Amino acid sequence: MRQVDMTRLDLLKGTVTETCDVVAEEVPLRIVLNGVYTFVVWCSPSQFKELATGFLFAEEILQNIDEIENIVSDEKENVCHVQFKPNIKLVNRIENRRGGARIVPLIKNSTSAYQHDDKLVAVTSNLTISAQVLFDAICQLDKKAEGFKKTGGLHDSGIFKANGAMVAFSEDVGRHNTVDKVIGEGLLSKTDLTQCFLIITGRVPGDMIYKAAKAGLPIVASVAAVLNSGVSSAQKANITLAGFVREKHVNVYTYPNRIIL
Repeated sequence: MRQVDMTRLDLLKGTVTETCDVVAEEVPLRIVLNGVYTFVVWCSPSQFKELATGFLFAEEILQNIDEIENIVSDEKENVCHVQFKPNIKLVNRIENRRGGARIVPLIKNSTSAYQHDDKLVAVTSNLTISAQVLFDAICQLDKKAEGFKKTGGLHDSGIFKANGAMVAFSEDVGRHNTVDKVIGEGLLSKTDLTQCFLIITGRVPGDMIYKAAKAGLPIVASVAAVLNSGVSSAQKANITLAGFVREKHVNVYTYPNRIIL
């Protein structure tokens, strides 16, 4: 977050006031692999290790957390260096990466606008949670969302266990980044994500469902709306997708049996 000067115009009072405000900050994070390959992700200046881990996992460059030999971040230089173990053929994975799935073409004869639905793997999990735990988790997320309260310009995500215990939390200017960060945190801590659920504050497209499915998360819920690509992808990935989780109501679009009233 950064403090900036601003001029506030009040039409009701007819006043012009010189004051200051707190705004969300965005920086270009360089993710450097083995000192050779570089990716740039625009993000909030926090949790660089977690973001790099989640991003590389979603891009199918990282397949298992144990493949990382060392990971070091430098917040002053906005860079995160990731060193893979010598036996990993990184060049092949770079060539076969997902390749920027956030820019998606229209696919004819498809119920989803998400171009990687064919790569979705069905999540296997026996997890069930109570609706009350879901709402309690939303409250936890809201209490930790200090950046959003100060700026109004950040998204939040959290991963929780079935009993409501928080496993990971993130804030970022990009809603996709928050998902990468919390999944990255879960991978780094070697948490069994098949027994956890994900909550986000932004809209849910198919790309977010892909990230959740790859991590094995069986439930994705948002306080905001879901998109048709999100519903289609969740159906294919055996993920329970819920939206508009607010004011003691929740819309469950796929596999409602995992959320118990």
